[in-house]
Amino acid sequence: MEAYKLWVRKNREFVQFLESLFNGITWVLPERFSNSEIGPEAVYAFLGILSTVNQHIIDTAPTKTPPHGLGESTFPWSLCLSIIKDSETVVEVATQQLAGEGRKWNYLAVTEAVKAFARLAAFRDSGYKMLLQGGETVNVDEMQAAPEVYNGGIGDAREPGGCNGPGCIHDYHGSIPKSLEGRAISALSRFGENAKMVSDPMRSKKLCKSSKASALSVGKPTLYNLWLQKGLSGRLFVTGEVLFVLRPLIYVLFIRKYGIQSWKPWLISLAMDLAGMSFLSYSTTWCPRSDDKYYQLTTSEKYELKRRKLLWALYIMRDPFFTKYTKHRLEKTDGYLSRVPLIGFLTDKLVELVVGVQTRYTYISGS
Repeated sequence: MEAYKLWVRKNREFVQFLESLFNGITWVLPERFSNSEIGPEAVYAFLGILSTVNQHIIDTAPTKTPPHGLGESTFPWSLCLSIIKDSETVVEVATQQLAGEGRKWNYLAVTEAVKAFARLAAFRDSGYKMLLQGGETVNVDEMQAAPEVYNGGIGDAREPGGCNGPGCIHDYHGSIPKSLEGRAISALSRFGENAKMVSDPMRSKKLCKSSKASALSVGKPTLYNLWLQKGLSGRLFVTGEVLFVLRPLIYVLFIRKYGIQSWKPWLISLAMDLAGMSFLSYSTTWCPRSDDKYYQLTTSEKYELKRRKLLWALYIMRDPFFTKYTKHRLEKTDGYLSRVPLIGFLTDKLVELVVGVQTRYTYISGS
């Protein structure tokens, strides 16, 4: 296993190229969207899981200074969620074939419940930071801690308020004034500190323990602290994320009760998406008349909000909207363009692909 990990890390570009190639080929396999064929979906799921595991191996490569935010979780929730996402289509096709169209929603509800639990756990373990890609990507802080420089095993971080201007230089011991007097005093100070380390090894251990304790004391914010410190903005942010996590589960449960052709699941799902996005937008927008500390988004979190808004386009692919509106428009467009050579052939294949994708809940769920 270690040899395989080493090979993947050394040949990451080649591995990713092969994964993209094979994943693309599976989309043109015959009977890809047939209700009686589990094989193509199983192949696609296997390739997806293999790609997820390889990416996890690359991301967990040992480094001297791992980024802040990685390794803090006690369980790899992102890996778990990615594997569930890769295998859920196989579960849908298998249960549809073995249990029938109506009963498959029971298994899909269980799958969505497991994903909701994993996402809530990842949300808690991350310190209640925004879930990226539905929890499949770890939300790492962009503003890293000050770089640590090691001298005899003791880190000496440069303080923002220290000597970092043009009148200072840096070495392994932090900031040093350019003046001769300052450099002489700094050298004497380092000499005295090193002498104390050599004469008293326990001092070094105590300093190491104190630095670790100070790092642990910062810790991840709890829900109680976030609820109090951020005020209304923090509460709306947490509520918006919880709505985003629970929306697919609620959607499947209402489909299970009212049926796929009912407007109730469709409207309730859309209402939860709109409410969650409204809460997140308010909690991340600065209001000069409010004393609440708004949640400042990182670049990756801003892209995540854009991604969630793009997922709203999937509502035109979900029944009953698709059956009553989208499908008719696609058939009319296909009828008009079918008379044009080559373009008509490509349009027919595209419409066939879209209709086939629409038959799979896991492709249009947006979860």
